Amino acid sequence: MESQNIQPNPPTEENIIENKELNIWEAILPVLILVGMLAYNVFVFGDDALSGSNQFILLMGAAVAAVVGHFNKVSFKQMMTEVAENVRSTSGALLILLMVGALAGTWLISGIIPSMIYYGLQILNPTIFLAACVVICSIISIATGSSWTTSATVGIALVGIGSALGISLGMTAGAVLSGAYFGDKLSPLSDTTNLAPAMAGGELFSHIKYMSMTTVPTYIVALTVFIILGFVIDSSGTTDTKAILDSIDAAFNINGWLFLVPVAVVFLIVKKAPPLLALLIGTLLGGLFALLFQPGIVATVGGSDSLDFVSGYKGIMNAITVSTSVATDNPALNDLFSAKGMEGMLGTIWLIICAMVFGGVMDGIGALSRITKALLGMAKTTFGLFASTVGSCLALNVTASDQYLAIVVPGKMFAKAYNDRGLAPENLSRTLEDSGTVTSVLIPWNTCGAYHSGVLGVSVADYFFYAIFNWLSPFMTLTFAAFQIKIKQLVQSQEAA
Repeated sequence: MESQNIQPNPPTEENIIENKELNIWEAILPVLILVGMLAYNVFVFGDDALSGSNQFILLMGAAVAAVVGHFNKVSFKQMMTEVAENVRSTSGALLILLMVGALAGTWLISGIIPSMIYYGLQILNPTIFLAACVVICSIISIATGSSWTTSATVGIALVGIGSALGISLGMTAGAVLSGAYFGDKLSPLSDTTNLAPAMAGGELFSHIKYMSMTTVPTYIVALTVFIILGFVIDSSGTTDTKAILDSIDAAFNINGWLFLVPVAVVFLIVKKAPPLLALLIGTLLGGLFALLFQPGIVATVGGSDSLDFVSGYKGIMNAITVSTSVATDNPALNDLFSAKGMEGMLGTIWLIICAMVFGGVMDGIGALSRITKALLGMAKTTFGLFASTVGSCLALNVTASDQYLAIVVPGKMFAKAYNDRGLAPENLSRTLEDSGTVTSVLIPWNTCGAYHSGVLGVSVADYFFYAIFNWLSPFMTLTFAAFQIKIKQLVQSQEAA
């Protein structure tokens, strides 16, 4: 089953390139050099590292890998073939990013996002806000099967509400992602939820049932932490939101009918409409509602004092393509009510392409296969097998920069080892999701990390600690393995015993 949701389609078949000439130290050398260069680059540039220098560092890492491949009899043509395949595989994600930027622009000037914030401020006080973010995003993600959809719709609004309440952007983004990835993991509509059992040789609903044994406890821990944070965070100065609400009301025509647009987009996604079509319709509806409900704002964005055909056209096109903002009488809201359009997504797209170049060269020289095999060779015990799987998924999220490869490659490499130990495929598929799917968002140059960071406008470094569900999941699956909790055996193994 292949889901149609807002995130790139998983590969149906992934060719794993092996290179017997390559030893483990040569395979990890590009990774070590890349991590070292990225660390220094971030030290020098700080948050500005993602503006371009990190992208070039990824290309330098690819160059190092290419040199290693050259000395191990790998042709430049083969490396470029894998790079081309990697970039091609992300084409859907890149188009989706551009369309999300367009959608955010029209949803701003139409008043959709401001209306979400306006009503959200009245419902969600600081004490329950973070926990509510987790629950709301969980529901949306289960319904759509996509963490990407959740970030692109309700996630953007929740970050805006959190900012207006004076809550750390990192905390809000962490709560959004914790809920989004919980739903993504357990939804039968999710592509990764379908991909993991396919790679392990299991069955979808058996996989979901077995995965819930580690996922639900992790979710409960994360939700509990966010409930506690809601009581201890400093909310001084944010309890009285009347001034903020008055400023929003003065700048926009706040109207409940505006919610028809996000409802329509979620409906299309649940009905498995192609993701780009759903986003395009959401963008166009946002533009139409902007003309109907916010004509003054459209005219201003179009560079005119009054709305006519030309100013309306320019206003909508500016919102879709370039940076726009709507000024209010409250300086604290001016940064909040700004959108970068398609132009604002170019930095994230640049990052993804450069990451795919590095991952493609690493695959082309056989480094990904060599690293995974080395981890598999360290699995002397059942716990060691689980730990090696987790380590392989994490390594591939860092090196291949793609969550699908972090599921496909270990899934193929480790399936026989699990079977030989009498372990049911659900053990492998669960571990792939607990360590491959959820940690992808914690790597800045991974497609998922770059996407969510770009859409939510919060750096990975800022939300990393607060994405509790994501970084806790691998530890939870290892805990279950260490204490032999819910380790399903093969039926034939039990009969033989």
